[in-house]
Amino acid sequence: MKLLSIDVSKCTGCRACEYACSFAHAGEFNPLDSRIKISEFLDDFVFVPSVCTQCEDAYCVSVCPTNALTKNNETGVVEFNGDKCIGCKQCVIACPWGSIKLNHTAKEIIKCDMCGGDPECVKVCQAKALKFVEVEDAVLDKQHRNAIYYKEIASTGGAL
Repeated sequence: MKLLSIDVSKCTGCRACEYACSFAHAGEFNPLDSRIKISEFLDDFVFVPSVCTQCEDAYCVSVCPTNALTKNNETGVVEFNGDKCIGCKQCVIACPWGSIKLNHTAKEIIKCDMCGGDPECVKVCQAKALKFVEVEDAVLDKQHRNAIYYKEIASTGGAL
C-alpha cells in the first residue's frame, strides 16, 4: 500500500503542488480547489504541506449518512462519490486533520484521492518534499531522518 509522504524540512512553500492539484481536479489554477494545503509560518520561514492521511478508521466515512465516502481496502484511499453526497458537511466536521474542505463554490467537499495512484502534487514538487511511497519505505525514511537528527545532537555534545 502506498501513501503520500511529506518531508516538511524540504518544503519551500512554492505552492506548485496546490496549483497542480487544483488544475488536475478542477481544470483551473485555484488553490481553493486544491486537496493539498500549504500552511505558512513566515516568522520561522517554515512551510507545512497537509493532505488527507487516508485514515485506517476514517471518521469521515463513519459519519457519512449516504456512504458518499468509502474506504477502498485495496488502495487504502478514502474515496468520494459526489453523486451520493447530500452536502451535510458532517465529514468536514469529523476530520481531525481538517483535510476535507469545501471547494471554492462551497457546494461540494473536496479531499485527496491520490490522483488514482499517480499524485500530481508529487510530480511537480521540485524540492522533493512530497513522495508517493510504499508504507514500509516511508517508515524507513523517517527512521533514517531521526537517526541523522540524533547523530547531530550526539556530535555537538547535546547542543543544537
